[in-house]
This record gives sequence, structure tokens and C-alpha cells, in this order.
Amino acid sequence: MNSVIAIDLGGTKTAMAVVDEGGYLHHKQKVPAARTLEGTIDQVAAYTSDAGITHVGLIVPGIYHPRNGTAWAPNLWGHDYVPLRDALQNRLSLRTAIASDRTGYVLGEQWLGVARGLSDVVFVAIGTGIGVGILAGGRIVEGAHGIAGSAGWMAIESAWKPEYGETGCWESEAAGPALAHRAGMPSAETVAAAARAGDEHALTAIAGTAEYLAKGIANLISVFDPELVVLGGGLMQAADLLLEPVRAAVPRWAQPVAAQLARIEKTRLGEDAGLLGAARLALLQTYRQD
Repeated sequence: MNSVIAIDLGGTKTAMAVVDEGGYLHHKQKVPAARTLEGTIDQVAAYTSDAGITHVGLIVPGIYHPRNGTAWAPNLWGHDYVPLRDALQNRLSLRTAIASDRTGYVLGEQWLGVARGLSDVVFVAIGTGIGVGILAGGRIVEGAHGIAGSAGWMAIESAWKPEYGETGCWESEAAGPALAHRAGMPSAETVAAAARAGDEHALTAIAGTAEYLAKGIANLISVFDPELVVLGGGLMQAADLLLEPVRAAVPRWAQPVAAQLARIEKTRLGEDAGLLGAARLALLQTYRQD
């Protein structure tokens, strides 16, 4: 049975694991994220050096340009594109498949999660930001420059706010920090706990955030006509509060037939969606070369 190494570069932690063809994770490890490209390559090299495995799948929290192998990941390496593919190839004697994290999420979910076997899927990752992985007709949609799925920048308000220039309109209104700001509380987790305890202010903030989430998801449904929309990311720890209001609100905003036919579900893979998606990238590479 083939095994590959999966690397999920996160904004705060790097997760790594050996993954077999059945999707079982072995030797899973998390380390604090490096803040330079060289530091990231060091982490990958240290993990892979003694594994005896030739294929690696790696996902990046930002933009990966598959044509030239560069990556833009401001949470890790600043606001300049870096030569990620060349840096990995120059340091490691391994075959490495690379994609954005949102691409990894949708691939993982299609392989072993709630989207298993489906061909038209949208994965919406909602945490401190919002990113979308898109599978259309069984093919990943990356766009001409690897930027497709940057849905946090979707315009859903008519009035401009300065923060939209930094994080995008939808992200500014619907991600975790927006929920905390709306409730006047320190974090989305605090808001969720207060809402579960019956706090009216927190419940109002939850309702407002669910409405903004629904608007963006409705746009995605109207544009891509997916079989399934999968919701993941840190904010889905509050799925018990958000999922049903989102489902109820989407039909008001989406193309009616598409809204009726598309399911909206929470991720089944949780935080492992990225690792499993990275593994799937690497496994698909091995299959093409066999």
C-alpha cells in the first residue's frame, strides 16, 4: 500500500503526517509555523528525512500559482510571492504536489468526507478569514493565477467600509472576528458560549453572522450549482448555532432551483481535512506516474 507525506501549512501551526491509501494518519505532528520560507523548508526536511517516502503533498494558507510554483502566504512569509516549488525541489529529493489550503480541504472532503464521490462541491472554510475550495465537474477550479476561491473578497454590501480593502467584504462581515466584533466580545468562541447560555446579545450576533454567511453561500450556489456546500474552519465549532440559520436563509438569496438542490453540511473531517487533502494531492501524483 502506498503511503505519502502530508503537510498542512497553517497560519499558526504546521501539521504533518504519513498517510496511507486508506486515509489513515500515522506519526501526526504539529509544530509552530515558521515565519520564513527557509524555516518552513527546514521543518519539512526534518520531518521527511527519515521517512523513506518519495511523494509529498503540501497545502499553503494563501495563493499557490501552479504555473510558476510561487506562493503568496502573508500570514507566513509576508506579502511577496515566494518561489515555494523551487525551494522545495532544491532542498528535497522528493516529488512534491502543492496547492492552496482551500483546494486541499475540498479534495480531502471529496476523498473521505461528507462529499465522498461527488463531482461538484464547494468547501467554505470559515475561521479568522474565509476561503473556498471549488470542485466543478470533478476538476479543481484554481483560476488563471491560482486565486480562484478567494471568496472572502466577495462584495455583499453596497456601502464601502475601509476594512473591506484589507480583508474583503464577505470576510469582514462573516468570519470569526466579525462575529466577535458584532457581539462586542473577545472571540467567536466567547460569543458561542454566551449564545448557548441564552445571552440575547450573543444570539443576535449569531443571527447577524448567519445571515451574512448565507448571502455569500447563496452567491456560490448560484454561480457554481454544486451538489454540496461543505462548511469547515474554526467557526464551525459553533455549527450547532449557525448551520440551521444558514440553511434557512440561503434560499432567500440563491437561484431557487440551485438552492433547492444543493445540500449544506458541516465538514466530516474537521481539522484533518487539510492533511487528507494534501495526502490526496500526493497520491493522485503517484497514480499518474505509475
